Amino acid sequence: MTDHRPRFFASAAEIEHIGEGLLARTLPRDEWTHEAHLAATTYLLTHRLDVDVDTELPDIIRRYNESVGGVNSDTEGYHETITRAFLHGVRLFLGEADATHPVHELVNELLLSPMGRRDWPLRFYTPAKLFSVDARRRLVPPDIAALP
Repeated sequence: MTDHRPRFFASAAEIEHIGEGLLARTLPRDEWTHEAHLAATTYLLTHRLDVDVDTELPDIIRRYNESVGGVNSDTEGYHETITRAFLHGVRLFLGEADATHPVHELVNELLLSPMGRRDWPLRFYTPAKLFSVDARRRLVPPDIAALP
């Protein structure tokens, strides 16, 4: 598994910028990184309780992708299984984290945890399964091990 050094956040305002920018579709495309995906998810789960993440997140991401010139197809854009796996991981992390920490510290801790690693879903899915068109379109069950 590839080791990537995560980019950390210095303030809660950075996390809010990402979360609200995703919702408003104003976040610059070059800011929509792996770290931003996890920051936005953490922000939505902890600060935007008015958003039903389980039902709304797929369309939020799809609309955002299209707003910055991207497409949601069988080969790029929104990926259901990866999104759901990381959403599960963020919830798992938050269930164990100290909720009194500022949101940017939580996100930084998440990025250092197993659930925050870019390759975390590959602990549960083979690349062939995870990167299949079927997994992009719908949530497919893991083929290596169940998500914790």
